[in-house]
Amino acid sequence: MSATAEPGPEAEFVRSGPQGVGDLTVTCSTPFLMVSHPHGFPAKDSLCPASPSSEPAPVWAWPSPVPSAPKGFDVALIARNRDKLNDLVGRLDAEGITAAAFPADVLDHDALTQALKDAATRFGGIDVLEYSPGGSLESTPLTAPSETNPSDVQWAMDILLYGAIAATRAVLPVMREAGAGTLLYTNGAGSVDPTPMLGNLNAAQAALRNWVLSLHKELAGTGIQAAHVAIGVWIGTDGPPGVPVASADEVAPLYWDLHTQRDEVERVFTV
Repeated sequence: MSATAEPGPEAEFVRSGPQGVGDLTVTCSTPFLMVSHPHGFPAKDSLCPASPSSEPAPVWAWPSPVPSAPKGFDVALIARNRDKLNDLVGRLDAEGITAAAFPADVLDHDALTQALKDAATRFGGIDVLEYSPGGSLESTPLTAPSETNPSDVQWAMDILLYGAIAATRAVLPVMREAGAGTLLYTNGAGSVDPTPMLGNLNAAQAALRNWVLSLHKELAGTGIQAAHVAIGVWIGTDGPPGVPVASADEVAPLYWDLHTQRDEVERVFTV
């Protein structure tokens, strides 16, 4: 919420390029939103608004170069890079999918909130939000636990946890009123099984995971699903040597399952 890792506020699903949205592919039975940033790590961020129809349609989101996306879905994309957003909108349009771009930075909570409001206005609401910021490893400062300073964790907390909270607060009130909605948050597998060399990043990822699992419990019985996806592979074929890889199409079913099988709170993808 595609495949490129940029830790900050532009959104991406997993990774695919050095910056920006990369090749994220998403489809929603109504609009789909995406957000991304530039700080590095195999994560992502996107969101999905609702369609103008009276009933919310199902949502489908996944990262990758616009593959065979189902027709009849509207897509809303959020990221910092307007040109890359417009390019992706054009590609989706070529697939017969209605899409719109809403440039914003997930580190700017006011701008992110406004982008979500604009998307909801454009498409008639937000049924599903998928949050997954990512960044390039080259631009990401990584530290071992014993060498980590508070400032080493702050940037990751800003992108992962605080951005997710801001996005959620922008869409949850309306979902509560409707008694329906889906909130999906993408993270690295280090949120579940940490790696020492990623000590500072894993700390922020674990914070996001803890918050999502708690949110899932809070929303039980409300008709709103909140779930966490932990990915332990590099999406695409351009990852670092020795790092396990997978295609976006292999990862995508996890999101659909969490959206439809609403009793589950988490899925972990590894190979």
